[in-house]
Amino acid sequence: MAASAEIHGPEKSSQYEDWTVVLPRRGKKNRTLRNFVIPKQEKQTQQWTPIDLETDPGKESKLMQKMQTCIQKLANSDFFRSFLNQMDNPDTLDKFLKVLGSEEKTMPIVIYGIGSIDSFEPPRMQLSLAILMKRKFDWIGEMQVFDPIISLTESRVLMSLGCNVLSVNEQGRRQALKPTLFFMPHCEAELYENLLEANWEVDKLKRMILFGNSFDAYEQNVSICKSSNVADSRKRILSVRSFTEELGVASFSDDSFLAFHGSSWHFFAPGTLNLGL
Repeated sequence: MAASAEIHGPEKSSQYEDWTVVLPRRGKKNRTLRNFVIPKQEKQTQQWTPIDLETDPGKESKLMQKMQTCIQKLANSDFFRSFLNQMDNPDTLDKFLKVLGSEEKTMPIVIYGIGSIDSFEPPRMQLSLAILMKRKFDWIGEMQVFDPIISLTESRVLMSLGCNVLSVNEQGRRQALKPTLFFMPHCEAELYENLLEANWEVDKLKRMILFGNSFDAYEQNVSICKSSNVADSRKRILSVRSFTEELGVASFSDDSFLAFHGSSWHFFAPGTLNLGL
């Protein structure tokens, strides 16, 4: 749901910050979309389908080959070995399982703002990481994906890779009514703000795990720039810091750096009286 133009730290650019995208129409073939998920939402949502509805088996096969190559490349990388060691660490694994609790066997992984996996390597790396995580850990359940720039070709490849593509633009406002892992590397701050606003209750925050931009880095940037406008646009990110445990992810001087630099795990442990803004 967020993508690029001007880069601010690890964020994808503000080109899509209003969450509306118009793509060129290239044909009228293959207009049937299936296997899309329409979640129930309390906040305003926008029905979505790809505008570019032209695809063919050859395009899909080429993109699938790109993804398979990327998955294998990431699986053999130093970054992924380091990433798995961090997740497999008993202390870290305990944090994941604490959010999962004893009543649920799996938690869904909601992937926002993945970008174009056909056009760019970092989105392919990010999606590959989510896929490899699901293969490794049996407590990670259904994968749900959304970005307004996803094409029909990308949608079909995503579904072939085991993802459900949302047909509703949730604006990042999915409520954590059950344990949920939000996978949002390099998204806009606005998207994190929307997610936190939709879950600004003790019980909901406790059901969330967030993989995305470092909130600590946002706090440092606000302190440096000393702008009230910037602080207001990050108010929930800054407020949640007081009860967030953040674990930074090491990136390496290879393809993983562009895809994951500045990324962290975030675990929320709010008290009952400290959610005021």
